[in-house]
Amino acid sequence: MSTMSDQLLLLLSGPNLNLLGERQPDVYGTQSLDDHVESARVAASARGLTLEHVQSNHEGVLVDAIHAARGRCAGIVVNPGAFTHYAWAIHDALAAFEGPVVELHLSNPAAREPWRHTSVVAPVASGTIAGFGGAGYPMAVEAVADLLEA
Repeated sequence: MSTMSDQLLLLLSGPNLNLLGERQPDVYGTQSLDDHVESARVAASARGLTLEHVQSNHEGVLVDAIHAARGRCAGIVVNPGAFTHYAWAIHDALAAFEGPVVELHLSNPAAREPWRHTSVVAPVASGTIAGFGGAGYPMAVEAVADLLEA
């Protein structure tokens, strides 16, 4: 296994994810966003990556973070929350990022309301991990690390 010790991995969290653990625990679980970020950080460290996290309820902040990742971060894991379904600015920003992008969802959008079935992020992502709850965070980190090593 090659080392990626000086590579950054950006984890992006979209709107309302700051309420994890309190908001609809029957859908999103009882773990907080901090819990998920920590599990991703541990997984990243185990693969020699340094995790940087940005959460925002504002689309432009996430677009700016993606732009700032260009040429600086090796990959991106993004849980776009509701922005998944209509945020073309996030789509376009991710399309301009040269490294692997993994879309992440705690729940399985395809098994939920019909409006959640379309992702504008999926066409510019290397892959999507959805429906595995908090286990999805380390899975997404592993996916990016594997793509970087391939």
